[in-house]
Amino acid sequence: KKKISILMALILPLLLVLSSLCSSCLAAILAFLSEDAQDLDAYTLAKSFYDLKEYDRAAYFLRGCKSQKAYFLYMYSRYLSGEKKKDDETVDSLGPLEKGQVKNESLRELRVELSKKHKAKDLDGFGLYLYGVVLRKLDLFKEALDVFVEATHCLPLHWGAWLELCNLITNKDMLKSLTLPDTWVKEFFLAHMYTELQMIEEALQKYQSLIEAGFSKSTYIISQIAVAYHNIRDIDKALSMFNELRKQDPYRIENMDTFSNLLYVRSMKPELSYLAHNLCDIDKYRVETCCVIGNYYSLRSQHEKAALYFQRALKLNPRCLGAWTLMGHEYMEMKNTSAAIQAYRHAIEVNKRDYRAWYGLGQTYEILKMPFYCLYYYRRAHQLRPNDSRMLVALGECYEKLNQLAEAKKCYWRAYSVGDVERMALVKLAKLHEQLNESDQATQCYIIYIQDVFSCGEILEHLELSTAFRYLGQYYFKSKRYNEAFICAQRCCDYNDAREEGKALLRQISQVRGEADPASTDLSLPFLYGPLSATNTPVRRMSPLNLSSVTP
Repeated sequence: KKKISILMALILPLLLVLSSLCSSCLAAILAFLSEDAQDLDAYTLAKSFYDLKEYDRAAYFLRGCKSQKAYFLYMYSRYLSGEKKKDDETVDSLGPLEKGQVKNESLRELRVELSKKHKAKDLDGFGLYLYGVVLRKLDLFKEALDVFVEATHCLPLHWGAWLELCNLITNKDMLKSLTLPDTWVKEFFLAHMYTELQMIEEALQKYQSLIEAGFSKSTYIISQIAVAYHNIRDIDKALSMFNELRKQDPYRIENMDTFSNLLYVRSMKPELSYLAHNLCDIDKYRVETCCVIGNYYSLRSQHEKAALYFQRALKLNPRCLGAWTLMGHEYMEMKNTSAAIQAYRHAIEVNKRDYRAWYGLGQTYEILKMPFYCLYYYRRAHQLRPNDSRMLVALGECYEKLNQLAEAKKCYWRAYSVGDVERMALVKLAKLHEQLNESDQATQCYIIYIQDVFSCGEILEHLELSTAFRYLGQYYFKSKRYNEAFICAQRCCDYNDAREEGKALLRQISQVRGEADPASTDLSLPFLYGPLSATNTPVRRMSPLNLSSVTP
């Protein structure tokens, strides 16, 4: 009673100043304050136990409390108690790779109790959030989706509900079908969702509009833009944004695991070492720190140590998506395919939109020589990343192993059309045409490949150039176009693996032409340096592959 009177003495003078406040609103506020005040002692004690992670004690002292705040802490403490017991049982008995086999035993009881409250419309925004989490944990995704949408309407500023909603949305159509509250937080959610769905242009536009709306100094937005560039493999821009983020917030740990992925891809060992030491000094018991250290050891080819640090990250947070995926990569490096499969599957359980896990599973089953399994997982990866040439090339290789050559050709051509990252799609397509005795199409592919390589200035880095020149030399020789054949044969002599064949072809050309000194020929091929046209292409008019209506 004394505490209630103190609260009233503090708040009533402020309320009396607001002359426009209606009497009904004033009565509701006073009732709310009175309800909270009655549970204040129990709530304060339970909150202390909760902070000490003694969840059962916290729940015990909150029994019978009536206020919404106390009820949420009571139910949430019971939920976390079940999660803690599940994790303890997993570590003691099974190990990190079998976490999915142990369940939170309190989920069903919580669902029954929260369901009754929900039907009675007696749950606030936080209660709805917890109810949605329980439903998701029980794999009741449709019901969980509806509850999280309701939670965003009830309490729009609770970002946790938005993030849980994000984990349940699998495609763009599903996102459009949701009825979300019209609030500024929705714009942050849509930008985040676009990034997750690989709609990077839309995400960047959203973040730019948020910057113009007044969030120009938000480090969260800078980090999300960096992640967006990371997702489209624009490594230079992503590194630039992360370096800017580090300048503005040098003690930030969030998203630094993504930054370390970029440094790993670029093999920037000194920078990755510095980042690992820096984060270790800030907080060595954070998930992101463990992932950064794991990436550092992986770059040094110490894969056992790398896997150990990813396991530490998963002990800290079993739902860390990046740690599961990266640990799968490390097990692949160690040739432990069964452990890699388990790790990738756990990554998919955490987030079904993680294309890296689907792609990793495809690679694992490819090592195990199981092409039908590969095809399934590569298709899933391709659905998530339709414009990623690596997925298309992998699909083409699967179709080729399954002797579905028409589909393989379409995959390789589409991989080239969307921007072949590894510059291998055209070579694979040309070799496929070779197998099918489609010499004109194979020649066309080799010419385009040579043009692309010459235009990038990476001539000596592509070993397949020797294959291309070897084939073109033979093609022109059979076509009695000896000048072109001679030049291709000369080019073959630049490569160790094709030098002997190039010399043999030069001798054949010399015999046919009867020239004493063939080296006097002009060593230039217009089609190798300029764009293809009907006048300088050996294939005058080729019918293009119709890929507009094909989905591999």
